[in-house]
Amino acid sequence: MSNSTTLTTDDLDRRLRQRGAFIFWNVLTEEYFSGELIPGSLWVPVDTVGREARRLGLSPDAEIVVYCANPTCPNSTDAAEKLRTLGFTNVRAYKGGLEEWKASGRQVSRLPAGAAA
Repeated sequence: MSNSTTLTTDDLDRRLRQRGAFIFWNVLTEEYFSGELIPGSLWVPVDTVGREARRLGLSPDAEIVVYCANPTCPNSTDAAEKLRTLGFTNVRAYKGGLEEWKASGRQVSRLPAGAAA
């Protein structure tokens, strides 16, 4: 496993309710991204997380939470490991992903058609 910390569904829900500033990314690849997002997150494919972090000028201690489709999807762990390799020290993965979020009865949002790019 990676050096990143993982979050449970309840942990993530609490973190979102606190409304503190943190970076929250759906890291599914374009091939698997259906437009669904956990509210408050943005779509940043796993292969672009380093470029996006640099573009945003994130500090090394910025809080970053990444997730993907479900507990067996490797993208969240891969993205967290990549970010840690780039020097980010406060990275967490929500391993349950969209599947566990929706199964818990929580809402998702959907990008408008053509907005994913």
